[in-house]
Amino acid sequence: MTLIKSISGIRGTIGGKAGDAFTPSDIIKFTSAFGLWVIQQTGKKKIIIGRDARLSGEMVRNLVVGTLQGLGIDVVDLGLSTTPTVEIAVPDEDAGGGIIITASHNPKQWNALKLLNHKGEFINDEEGKKVLEIAEDANISYAEVNDLGKVRMDETYMQKHIDKILALPLVDVEAIKAANFKIAIDCVNSSGGIFVPALLKALGVETVYELFCEPDGKFPHNPEPLPENLTALSQEVLSKGADLGIAVDPDVDRLCFVCEDGNMFGEEYTLVAVADYILKNKKGNTVSNLSSTRALRDVTEQAGGEYHASAVGEVNVVNLMKSSNAVIGGEGNGGVIYPELHYGRDALVGIALFLTHLAKYGKTISRLKASYPSYFISKNKITLTPEMDIDHLLLKVEEKYKTQPHSTIDGLKIEFDKQWVHLRRSNTEPIIRIYSEGSTETVAESLANKIITDIKEILTI
Repeated sequence: MTLIKSISGIRGTIGGKAGDAFTPSDIIKFTSAFGLWVIQQTGKKKIIIGRDARLSGEMVRNLVVGTLQGLGIDVVDLGLSTTPTVEIAVPDEDAGGGIIITASHNPKQWNALKLLNHKGEFINDEEGKKVLEIAEDANISYAEVNDLGKVRMDETYMQKHIDKILALPLVDVEAIKAANFKIAIDCVNSSGGIFVPALLKALGVETVYELFCEPDGKFPHNPEPLPENLTALSQEVLSKGADLGIAVDPDVDRLCFVCEDGNMFGEEYTLVAVADYILKNKKGNTVSNLSSTRALRDVTEQAGGEYHASAVGEVNVVNLMKSSNAVIGGEGNGGVIYPELHYGRDALVGIALFLTHLAKYGKTISRLKASYPSYFISKNKITLTPEMDIDHLLLKVEEKYKTQPHSTIDGLKIEFDKQWVHLRRSNTEPIIRIYSEGSTETVAESLANKIITDIKEILTI
């Protein structure tokens, strides 16, 4: 059983003992703390909630709603929704914050509370620590009977979200209609099964082959949109002769594509392609995190903009986007952040921008992929044990490669010309992530293996 408290929210597995997992008492504890923090920060007693379709969602929703009511907070419940939709609803409703009940890409036994501020953006590290302090202090006073919060269901935000996307100047519905795309989709039986078909219909896509679009939370495969989990979508694209495939994660903030030949477009290249389209129409800067492909930097500099790298975590990307006045940003896991709509990863706006780009490009999606600089990222990990001194380990690796350009903004990233390796502690799992990138799979994996060997030698000293 696992319970992780981090910048990404409160995340854990369902079942087990309180304090060791995502149990009812833990859900009440942290919801209470967040609700009180919202009141203290904004003076507002209104919070927006929404959830993905995972099996524990209704149970967690009931606990969250009842707890917020008990604090005297009014709740606007969007029901089955997406993370970006809740992010949009918070400022539209002039609420003090938001809670998305989702464990994102994690398997079915996981769930989480993603916490938003009054702008509909993820709370930062300092704010998260304050919420945790309130939770541990446990000195929370609840409302008396006449002051309990009220609950309002509002299922209009899917259409409001879609309407905002259609209104964006760089979303060209007529171009998408004229392209007459045939698209296969995999929505992993979560809320994307409602939202993605509705968006595609609004964009004028008439032929959609739906895979796993029943929002019953019964994930047909590991819900993380990685190549090994998308074999059924790849086969559907080939068998139906589709122009492309689209996959999203359970809360619809990650996006990836399958090419017409059944090969993966590559989740790292979702942001690269969307940024390429934006930069062709608007000069500006871009941001991604330190673990994302160098291809974004190449595309940005070719367009005359500046590329900036942030620490991993959506809130870190957003903060750097604001300070660098970026016109597009996101993360290499298929997360597109388009500030003209809102500051949050949004697969729906990513779909609309990408399809516009592909329609105007006028060639196949595999040809589009081939037009970008070719890099390969190898993703490895080392499971943490209690006796590991992570800070000491990273210092030792840094010392060994001190003559190479490197960054300690978030863990340790070392550059070797156009190759790099990034070591960092995960925000969501008890592991060290080791990402490396090179011009080919062999180069990237060779670099990763070299660093893993270094780490093993250090650990045995």
